[in-house]
Amino acid sequence: MDCMNNYSSLIHGHGHPAIVEAIQQQATRLTSVALPTESEIELAELLVERLDAIEQIRFCNSGTEAMLFAIKAARAYSGRPVIAKVEGAYHGSAETAAVSSQPGPSRWGPADSPASVPDAGSTPGVAADVVVLPMNDVDNGRRILRGVGSRLAAVVLDPLVKNLGFKPVTQEFLQMVREELQACGGLLVFDEVYSLRLGFHGAHATLGVQPDIIAMGKIIGGGLPIGAIGGRADIMTALFDPHAGARLGHAGTFNANPLTMAAGLAAMRAFDLGAFERLSALGDRLRKGLREALRIADVEGTVTGATSMTGFFLSGKSMSNYREIAALMGADPTIARRAEHVFHHLLNHGVYMGSYGFFVLSTAITEAEVDYIAETTLAALRTLPT
Repeated sequence: MDCMNNYSSLIHGHGHPAIVEAIQQQATRLTSVALPTESEIELAELLVERLDAIEQIRFCNSGTEAMLFAIKAARAYSGRPVIAKVEGAYHGSAETAAVSSQPGPSRWGPADSPASVPDAGSTPGVAADVVVLPMNDVDNGRRILRGVGSRLAAVVLDPLVKNLGFKPVTQEFLQMVREELQACGGLLVFDEVYSLRLGFHGAHATLGVQPDIIAMGKIIGGGLPIGAIGGRADIMTALFDPHAGARLGHAGTFNANPLTMAAGLAAMRAFDLGAFERLSALGDRLRKGLREALRIADVEGTVTGATSMTGFFLSGKSMSNYREIAALMGADPTIARRAEHVFHHLLNHGVYMGSYGFFVLSTAITEAEVDYIAETTLAALRTLPT
């Protein structure tokens, strides 16, 4: 049982008949072309209709590319240089997005004013136009954003941060960000590459907020390489429409390639509201089963997540931000050993999960298989090393 599903991109698991057929049929006609295709238009129409904040959309080939273009779009549209992001949040490997994704204690600065730490291989100049916010810290976040003022192009947020144990952004933090952006004229960028799974109409709809730009990927490609940037029509038109004097180029040999568009269209058509609700219920069942396994085994642990995404951590201590997680893992090597034990026990019994504690489900799974995962986890917990 694959409970990684290629880091969440396989919403229907492996070998879904409709997706396989769509790829096979497309491959006999056209694999790549420097023109739009019908399936590209149909997938765009489906996403615009389904996702509340998307009025226009453009396709690329990965979540990293989607975030790269989302950040460039925010800077190009606003004419401003500074991007704000949450410490420890992963937004792909593009240089700006990667600032302070995994900073070490020697470089991360004070907790109330995190340092902007460039990724390995990036120059210090990359971090000069990035400010870093403590996760869900309303007061310090507000102070940091006000310090940037009219230089702020955008705040980038992931509504459910996988690298922080599927930590959700709080309504209070989100409201603060929206207030400060409205005051200074910056844009709100959502990274829904992972967290598009959070709601049938998008994570933004679940949270009740309208971001200006959204980066997407993973499930919308049917298991083939995909990324997309979408948002308000006025922003997308001004930046990308050559008839409107496009300010931002978006060239890419394989952007919206026919194979991915055909696979993505088949996948998203199959992921209708009924499939979404059924899969979310299976996620609830898994989280309940894992909590019950912890209780029966009398092991301290934390189960997080929502819909089809679940975090599973063998510690009951607070993990509200990146620093608490890093400090906990560094201070207690037992946690890492126990996590490795659980991972290998499940793998040896036919369940492939994320090695550091997460499950991402697909529509191929059933209640019986979810129950088997919980039972196998309980067996692993009963044999934990000390």
